[in-house]
Amino acid sequence: MRLKDKVTLITGGAAGIGKATAELFAREGAKVVICDVNEEAGKALVAQLGNDATFYKVNVADRQAVQAWVDDVVARYGRVDVLVNNAGVTRDGLFVKVKDGELVKQMEEAAFDLVVDINLKGVFNCAQAVAPYMIKQGSGVILNMASVVGLYGNLGQTNYVATKAGVIGMTKVWARELGRYGVRVNAVAPGFILTDMVQKMPEKVLEDMRAKTPLGRLGQPEDIAHAFLWLASDEASFVHGATISVDGGIVIGT
Repeated sequence: MRLKDKVTLITGGAAGIGKATAELFAREGAKVVICDVNEEAGKALVAQLGNDATFYKVNVADRQAVQAWVDDVVARYGRVDVLVNNAGVTRDGLFVKVKDGELVKQMEEAAFDLVVDINLKGVFNCAQAVAPYMIKQGSGVILNMASVVGLYGNLGQTNYVATKAGVIGMTKVWARELGRYGVRVNAVAPGFILTDMVQKMPEKVLEDMRAKTPLGRLGQPEDIAHAFLWLASDEASFVHGATISVDGGIVIGT
Protein backbone atom coordinates (compact mmCIF):
# COMPACT_ATOMS: atom_id res chain seq x y z
CA MET A 1 0.00 0.00 0.00
CA ARG A 2 1.52 3.27 -1.15
CA LEU A 3 -0.33 5.52 1.31
CA LYS A 4 -0.66 3.32 4.38
CA ASP A 5 -2.01 5.37 7.32
CA LYS A 6 -1.41 8.68 5.50
CA VAL A 7 -3.97 11.22 6.72
CA THR A 8 -5.34 12.65 3.48
CA LEU A 9 -7.72 15.59 3.10
CA ILE A 10 -9.71 15.76 -0.15
CA THR A 11 -11.89 18.76 -0.93
CA GLY A 12 -14.92 18.29 -3.13
CA GLY A 13 -14.58 14.61 -2.36
CA ALA A 14 -18.21 13.51 -2.60
CA ALA A 15 -18.42 13.14 -6.39
CA GLY A 16 -16.51 13.04 -9.65
CA ILE A 17 -12.73 13.17 -9.54
CA GLY A 18 -12.76 13.80 -5.79
CA LYS A 19 -14.77 10.64 -5.16
CA ALA A 20 -12.53 8.56 -7.44
CA THR A 21 -9.49 9.92 -5.61
CA ALA A 22 -10.98 9.14 -2.21
CA GLU A 23 -11.78 5.57 -3.27
CA LEU A 24 -8.31 4.96 -4.72
CA PHE A 25 -6.48 6.50 -1.76
CA ALA A 26 -8.54 4.41 0.67
CA ARG A 27 -7.60 1.24 -1.23
CA GLU A 28 -3.97 2.30 -0.91
CA GLY A 29 -4.30 2.50 2.88
CA ALA A 30 -4.86 6.21 3.44
CA LYS A 31 -7.01 7.59 6.23
CA VAL A 32 -9.32 9.62 4.00
CA VAL A 33 -11.02 12.79 5.20
CA ILE A 34 -13.28 14.42 2.64
CA CYS A 35 -15.10 17.71 2.70
CA ASP A 36 -17.91 18.81 0.43
CA VAL A 37 -21.09 20.86 0.50
CA ASN A 38 -23.10 17.77 -0.50
CA GLU A 39 -23.60 16.21 2.91
CA GLU A 40 -25.75 13.27 1.78
CA ALA A 41 -23.28 12.10 -0.87
CA GLY A 42 -20.30 12.70 1.40
CA LYS A 43 -21.67 10.63 4.27
CA ALA A 44 -22.65 7.82 1.90
CA LEU A 45 -19.13 7.72 0.49
CA VAL A 46 -17.29 7.52 3.81
CA ALA A 47 -19.65 4.75 4.93
CA GLN A 48 -18.60 2.85 1.82
CA LEU A 49 -14.89 3.56 2.26
CA GLY A 50 -14.50 2.41 5.86
CA ASN A 51 -10.90 2.48 7.19
CA ASP A 52 -11.77 5.35 9.55
CA ALA A 53 -12.82 7.63 6.67
CA THR A 54 -14.62 10.78 7.76
CA PHE A 55 -16.76 13.49 6.18
CA TYR A 56 -17.07 17.18 6.98
CA LYS A 57 -19.49 19.64 5.43
CA VAL A 58 -17.27 22.57 4.51
CA ASN A 59 -17.43 25.43 2.03
CA VAL A 60 -13.80 25.92 1.02
CA ALA A 61 -14.43 29.61 0.29
CA ASP A 62 -15.05 30.13 4.03
CA ARG A 63 -11.60 30.59 5.58
CA GLN A 64 -12.78 30.12 9.17
CA ALA A 65 -14.71 26.96 8.32
CA VAL A 66 -11.66 25.55 6.54
CA GLN A 67 -9.40 26.29 9.50
CA ALA A 68 -11.86 24.68 11.92
CA TRP A 69 -11.98 21.59 9.67
CA VAL A 70 -8.20 21.23 9.47
CA ASP A 71 -7.74 21.87 13.19
CA ASP A 72 -10.32 19.20 14.01
CA VAL A 73 -8.67 16.68 11.68
CA VAL A 74 -5.28 17.23 13.31
CA ALA A 75 -6.84 16.96 16.78
CA ARG A 76 -8.36 13.63 15.77
CA TYR A 77 -5.51 12.05 13.79
CA GLY A 78 -2.47 13.89 15.15
CA ARG A 79 -1.19 15.00 11.74
CA VAL A 80 -2.04 15.75 8.12
CA ASP A 81 0.05 14.14 5.39
CA VAL A 82 -1.69 14.97 2.11
CA LEU A 83 -4.06 17.67 0.90
CA VAL A 84 -5.85 17.23 -2.43
CA ASN A 85 -7.34 20.59 -3.41
CA ASN A 86 -10.03 19.25 -5.74
CA ALA A 87 -13.16 21.33 -5.07
CA GLY A 88 -14.26 23.44 -8.01
CA VAL A 89 -17.20 24.89 -9.93
CA THR A 90 -17.89 26.34 -13.38
CA ARG A 91 -20.13 29.21 -14.46
CA ASP A 92 -19.32 29.51 -18.15
CA GLY A 93 -20.24 32.43 -20.36
CA LEU A 94 -18.69 34.73 -22.94
CA PHE A 95 -16.68 37.66 -21.63
CA VAL A 96 -18.77 39.88 -23.89
CA LYS A 97 -21.31 38.99 -26.58
CA VAL A 98 -21.88 41.53 -29.32
CA LYS A 99 -24.47 41.57 -32.10
CA ASP A 100 -24.43 44.16 -34.87
CA GLY A 101 -21.83 46.09 -32.94
CA GLU A 102 -23.97 46.27 -29.80
CA LEU A 103 -23.37 44.56 -26.47
CA VAL A 104 -26.12 42.02 -25.83
CA LYS A 105 -24.66 40.00 -22.98
CA GLN A 106 -21.58 39.65 -20.80
CA MET A 107 -20.22 37.47 -18.02
CA GLU A 108 -21.84 38.55 -14.80
CA GLU A 109 -19.72 39.69 -11.89
CA ALA A 110 -21.46 37.21 -9.59
CA ALA A 111 -20.45 34.32 -11.87
CA PHE A 112 -16.86 35.53 -11.91
CA ASP A 113 -16.72 35.98 -8.14
CA LEU A 114 -18.23 32.58 -7.32
CA VAL A 115 -15.73 30.68 -9.45
CA VAL A 116 -12.82 32.67 -8.02
CA ASP A 117 -14.04 32.11 -4.46
CA ILE A 118 -14.21 28.33 -4.82
CA ASN A 119 -11.52 27.49 -7.36
CA LEU A 120 -8.81 29.96 -6.36
CA LYS A 121 -9.50 31.32 -2.89
CA GLY A 122 -10.64 27.87 -1.76
CA VAL A 123 -7.31 26.36 -2.81
CA PHE A 124 -5.48 29.18 -1.01
CA ASN A 125 -7.58 28.71 2.15
CA CYS A 126 -7.02 24.98 2.42
CA ALA A 127 -3.31 25.06 1.63
CA GLN A 128 -2.70 27.88 4.09
CA ALA A 129 -4.58 25.97 6.79
CA VAL A 130 -2.53 22.76 6.42
CA ALA A 131 0.89 24.29 5.71
CA PRO A 132 1.84 25.17 9.32
CA TYR A 133 1.03 21.63 10.46
CA MET A 134 3.07 20.13 7.62
CA ILE A 135 5.98 22.46 8.36
CA LYS A 136 5.90 21.52 12.03
CA GLN A 137 5.97 17.78 11.27
CA GLY A 138 8.63 18.26 8.58
CA SER A 139 6.71 16.60 5.77
CA GLY A 140 3.59 16.81 3.67
CA VAL A 141 2.17 16.87 0.17
CA ILE A 142 -0.14 19.53 -1.28
CA LEU A 143 -1.80 18.63 -4.60
CA ASN A 144 -3.81 21.21 -6.51
CA MET A 145 -6.41 20.70 -9.21
CA ALA A 146 -5.53 22.79 -12.24
CA SER A 147 -6.75 22.28 -15.82
CA VAL A 148 -5.41 22.32 -19.35
CA VAL A 149 -7.47 25.48 -19.88
CA GLY A 150 -5.24 27.16 -17.32
CA LEU A 151 -2.38 26.50 -19.73
CA TYR A 152 -4.08 27.20 -23.06
CA GLY A 153 -7.21 29.26 -22.35
CA ASN A 154 -10.69 28.37 -23.57
CA LEU A 155 -13.64 30.22 -25.07
CA GLY A 156 -16.37 31.18 -22.63
CA GLN A 157 -14.34 30.46 -19.51
CA THR A 158 -12.72 33.72 -18.45
CA ASN A 159 -13.49 33.04 -14.79
CA TYR A 160 -12.53 29.36 -14.79
CA VAL A 161 -9.35 29.88 -16.81
CA ALA A 162 -8.28 32.72 -14.53
CA THR A 163 -8.61 30.48 -11.48
CA LYS A 164 -6.77 27.53 -13.00
CA ALA A 165 -3.93 29.71 -14.27
CA GLY A 166 -3.80 31.15 -10.77
CA VAL A 167 -3.65 27.68 -9.22
CA ILE A 168 -0.70 26.80 -11.46
CA GLY A 169 1.04 29.99 -10.36
CA MET A 170 0.36 29.40 -6.67
CA THR A 171 1.69 25.86 -7.01
CA LYS A 172 5.01 27.21 -8.24
CA VAL A 173 5.22 29.83 -5.49
CA TRP A 174 4.39 27.37 -2.71
CA ALA A 175 6.92 24.89 -4.07
CA ARG A 176 9.59 27.56 -3.66
CA GLU A 177 8.42 28.56 -0.19
CA LEU A 178 7.62 25.17 1.34
CA GLY A 179 10.20 22.82 -0.19
CA ARG A 180 12.80 23.73 2.43
CA TYR A 181 10.45 22.30 5.08
CA GLY A 182 9.98 18.95 3.37
CA VAL A 183 6.58 19.86 1.94
CA ARG A 184 6.06 18.98 -1.74
CA VAL A 185 3.57 20.93 -3.87
CA ASN A 186 2.35 19.89 -7.31
CA ALA A 187 -0.68 20.27 -9.57
CA VAL A 188 -2.58 18.09 -12.03
CA ALA A 189 -4.10 19.61 -15.16
CA PRO A 190 -6.89 17.38 -16.53
CA GLY A 191 -8.27 17.55 -20.03
CA PHE A 192 -11.86 16.53 -20.81
CA ILE A 193 -12.91 14.10 -18.07
CA LEU A 194 -16.11 12.05 -18.17
CA THR A 195 -17.57 13.02 -14.81
CA ASP A 196 -21.29 12.73 -14.02
CA MET A 197 -21.65 16.41 -14.93
CA VAL A 198 -19.95 15.97 -18.31
CA GLN A 199 -21.98 12.85 -19.09
CA LYS A 200 -25.14 15.00 -19.04
CA MET A 201 -23.86 17.17 -21.90
CA PRO A 202 -25.34 16.73 -25.41
CA GLU A 203 -23.75 13.92 -27.41
CA LYS A 204 -22.60 16.40 -30.05
CA VAL A 205 -20.56 18.25 -27.42
CA LEU A 206 -19.05 14.98 -26.20
CA GLU A 207 -18.16 14.03 -29.78
CA ASP A 208 -16.40 17.37 -30.21
CA MET A 209 -14.43 16.75 -27.02
CA ARG A 210 -13.34 13.34 -28.25
CA ALA A 211 -12.37 14.76 -31.64
CA LYS A 212 -10.08 17.29 -29.95
CA THR A 213 -8.34 14.59 -27.91
CA PRO A 214 -5.61 12.74 -29.86
CA LEU A 215 -6.18 9.53 -27.91
CA GLY A 216 -9.77 9.57 -29.18
CA ARG A 217 -11.54 9.26 -25.85
CA LEU A 218 -12.48 11.27 -22.83
CA GLY A 219 -10.60 10.73 -19.59
CA GLN A 220 -12.08 8.90 -16.64
CA PRO A 221 -12.04 10.31 -13.10
CA GLU A 222 -9.76 7.41 -12.20
CA ASP A 223 -7.15 8.71 -14.67
CA ILE A 224 -6.79 11.84 -12.56
CA ALA A 225 -7.00 9.93 -9.29
CA HIS A 226 -4.02 7.79 -10.33
CA ALA A 227 -2.00 10.92 -11.12
CA PHE A 228 -2.80 12.27 -7.66
CA LEU A 229 -1.86 8.92 -6.12
CA TRP A 230 1.54 8.89 -7.79
CA LEU A 231 2.26 12.48 -6.78
CA ALA A 232 1.21 11.76 -3.19
CA SER A 233 3.41 8.67 -2.95
CA ASP A 234 7.12 8.34 -2.26
CA GLU A 235 7.55 7.38 -5.92
CA ALA A 236 7.28 11.10 -6.71
CA SER A 237 9.57 12.24 -3.89
CA PHE A 238 11.65 14.42 -6.25
CA VAL A 239 8.70 15.89 -8.16
CA HIS A 240 8.08 19.41 -6.91
CA GLY A 241 6.50 22.56 -8.34
CA ALA A 242 5.24 20.65 -11.37
CA THR A 243 1.94 20.76 -13.23
CA ILE A 244 1.25 17.35 -14.75
CA SER A 245 -1.11 17.34 -17.73
CA VAL A 246 -3.42 14.33 -17.88
CA ASP A 247 -5.32 15.14 -21.03
CA GLY A 248 -5.01 12.53 -23.76
CA GLY A 249 -2.68 14.84 -25.67
CA ILE A 250 -5.15 17.68 -26.12
CA VAL A 251 -4.12 21.21 -26.96
CA ILE A 252 -7.08 23.55 -26.56
CA GLY A 253 -7.91 25.43 -29.74
CA THR A 254 -6.60 22.83 -32.23
